[in-house]
Amino acid sequence: MAVRMRLRRMGTTKRPFYRIVVADSRSPRDGRFIETLGQYDPRTEPSLIEIDEEKALEWLRKGAQPSQPVLKLLKVKGVWQRFEEDKKAKQKEEESL
Repeated sequence: MAVRMRLRRMGTTKRPFYRIVVADSRSPRDGRFIETLGQYDPRTEPSLIEIDEEKALEWLRKGAQPSQPVLKLLKVKGVWQRFEEDKKAKQKEEESL
């Protein structure tokens, strides 16, 4: 089962906001999801981006693949950099053994 981190559209016509969710890649955009990680509202100034960093890092470690928009949001919030640093530290630890 391929798991993806992606945006789920919410709101009304012409007033969208999005939830960042973890879902099976085969499920529809607004269909079933496994867990909610945060929210994104592009209509506010500045854009609202809320992400539960610990949950996001946990899913990334488990192998969840972020979609392109979610990857950009993770980079803005610094979660992706933290994930990359953790991954490098783990590789160095394995090499030293």
